[in-house]
Amino acid sequence: MAWGQPATQTDLDLNAGNARAFTNPEDADYWLQNMIAYHHFNDEEIRLATGLSSDDIQSHRKRLKQAGKLVALFETDRLTVRPYPGGRHPRIGFLEGAIRPQRETKISVFLPWDTRSYVVVDVPEAIWSNLGLTYLAHTHIPTVFDKLEIALKPMEWDRTKKHHLSLRRTLPNGIVFSSRVDSRKDHVRMQMTLKNGTEAPLTDLRVQNCVMLKQARNFNQQTNDNKRFIGPYVVCHDKERAKWIITAWKPVHRPWANPPCPCLHSDPKFPDCQPGETQKLEGWLSFFQGADIDLEIKRIEKTGWWK
Repeated sequence: MAWGQPATQTDLDLNAGNARAFTNPEDADYWLQNMIAYHHFNDEEIRLATGLSSDDIQSHRKRLKQAGKLVALFETDRLTVRPYPGGRHPRIGFLEGAIRPQRETKISVFLPWDTRSYVVVDVPEAIWSNLGLTYLAHTHIPTVFDKLEIALKPMEWDRTKKHHLSLRRTLPNGIVFSSRVDSRKDHVRMQMTLKNGTEAPLTDLRVQNCVMLKQARNFNQQTNDNKRFIGPYVVCHDKERAKWIITAWKPVHRPWANPPCPCLHSDPKFPDCQPGETQKLEGWLSFFQGADIDLEIKRIEKTGWWK
């Protein structure tokens, strides 16, 4: 599916049954403004995200428009970040590998030169450990809890602090992971922590953090020809190699990219974690206009952002 086109039937089917009802009127206004003004959802996508009827959606659209609440307020002093509202599948391809994507780990970061374009970042998409697949932000390979028929309760980003999103989830076996996203002037800082609340050491703690390019115009070709891997930095460029999307995590485990989605990965790995211990990962996302991406990577590296 090309940028800006309506969702296909397959796209809609894979989101079916994933709607989230509003908790109160303020919650309704926030998410509807997010969907309509920022993400430009059509009515079908709003229905998939919320479960509202067509008549209710039209009523909300009219009410919010009359109240002046269908205006996107993009940041002027930093990158604009919003929780991803669900309803629109964040991938173009390999959809069968991401059924019913959950919105609680996903954020949208809007491109500074094109505010109708954004990347969807999954923080995290997946966590692996010596126990097996310990967490997954959609349905695909069964997790250790799926095999035990234990369902995880849906969550939402905590957005009470301005320019800051956070999430903390306690898994049924006592593992606690948290994600934090901070919007800065020229980049987005991300952090993940994991606390071992089990009675045994945790090892092989690999994490997948995915930057999906479906809605990033001029960056969403289903190929790796427009991508480079520079240490932990995974970058994607437009046709002219004049604009770039940059992401990195430390300590990095596996830099790669998946053309069908398409997406970028600088997948990190937590150090082994003893019972009661907490380990931490640091992440970066930024945008660059210019020809010399290597010089920009050197500039970013010199900031010591991960320290």
